[in-house]
Amino acid sequence: MTVESTAASKPRRSSKRTSAVKTPAKTPAKTPAKTSAKTPARTSAKTPQSSGPELVQLLTPEGERVEHPDYSIDLTADELRGLYRDMVLTRRFDAEATALQRQGELGLWASLLGQEAAQIGSGRALHDDDYVFPTYREHGVAWCRGVDPTNLLGMFRGVNHGGWDPNSNNFHLYTIVIGSQTLHATGYAMGVAKDGADSAVIAYFGDGASSQGDVAESFTFSAVYNAPVVFFCQNNQWAISEPTEKQTRVPLYQRAQGFGFPGVRVDGNDVLACLAVTRSALERARRGEGPTLVEAFTYRMGAHTTSDDPTKYRADEERASWEAKDPILRLRTYLEKAGAADEAFFTALDEESEALGKRVREAVRAMPDPDPMAVFDHVYADGNPLVDEERAQFAAYQASFADSAEEGK
Repeated sequence: MTVESTAASKPRRSSKRTSAVKTPAKTPAKTPAKTSAKTPARTSAKTPQSSGPELVQLLTPEGERVEHPDYSIDLTADELRGLYRDMVLTRRFDAEATALQRQGELGLWASLLGQEAAQIGSGRALHDDDYVFPTYREHGVAWCRGVDPTNLLGMFRGVNHGGWDPNSNNFHLYTIVIGSQTLHATGYAMGVAKDGADSAVIAYFGDGASSQGDVAESFTFSAVYNAPVVFFCQNNQWAISEPTEKQTRVPLYQRAQGFGFPGVRVDGNDVLACLAVTRSALERARRGEGPTLVEAFTYRMGAHTTSDDPTKYRADEERASWEAKDPILRLRTYLEKAGAADEAFFTALDEESEALGKRVREAVRAMPDPDPMAVFDHVYADGNPLVDEERAQFAAYQASFADSAEEGK
């Protein structure tokens, strides 16, 4: 059974469509929308504010729908179920990939567990002609862009350097070098602006990457050239073993002020808020108003990668407190309270999840080993004498093993 992304199953949309998000400058605070057969009821409660930085939130951890004066979004029951399906299937794929690494089928895996809302919410805000520059953890965004999940695993199995064509889905290959993709995104966005296109660019990075010079440079260039780019920082609280409070003296989103463009912190475990805030930032970019920094305040529930042991540097109590804010659980609670999904929907989704897991397992184990000599094939477009010499040396090295085997007979 083939499980397709929700995005892949929909017809392509024009980039000129009107966003459902109202921008702060043009839209006053609105009253809660009336309940209809298509839109589940929501409460009129205001978004709770903590003593810390303001956090944009539209769905509380308890599954209560709330309003925000600057960001609003109206989704049908079908659209809400689609967001839930995206998060559930992304988590199932991620769990299967983690298990495959533990079984020796993958060399490494970077889990997104706990960050599904940030990725699905922002991924669903994109237009088809927008361009994405990810890190190595954006499995949910890849799902939204229609990249087959099995294509993500080739690099982690060591059989390719990226298993998809970036231009087919406007989703760049995974970037392992920390922070460098923000410069790539900025340069691409500057080109988009010079071409006169109305598309936007989004660059994903983590709280640890925000300390890289590449990120600061990309902020400078994007601001000076008014590039149509959104910087989406998933602050999952830990840069491997380094907590955020040891990386910065101010909330990450406030750094944008020093570069001359706006920043906003959103509840990264609230898929509705992530969708609304990212959509607004992308529309701002398309209008020629320049970059925006979005800080999705979330949590990495698992290890940094499968080679990491988070029990050595963080307490179980911390994880437990974030488990209560689980992005999938809160949307399910809302769907059930609003009567927007029945047990048949959840049962069918469970079956679809298992089918996806089975397909991923079978696909990974069926991946053929690459030709060892292929590593030299695409280093230069027109060849290079040094590469030719290295190819010959490596071929001789490989042949020496066959010679030794023959002598041992």
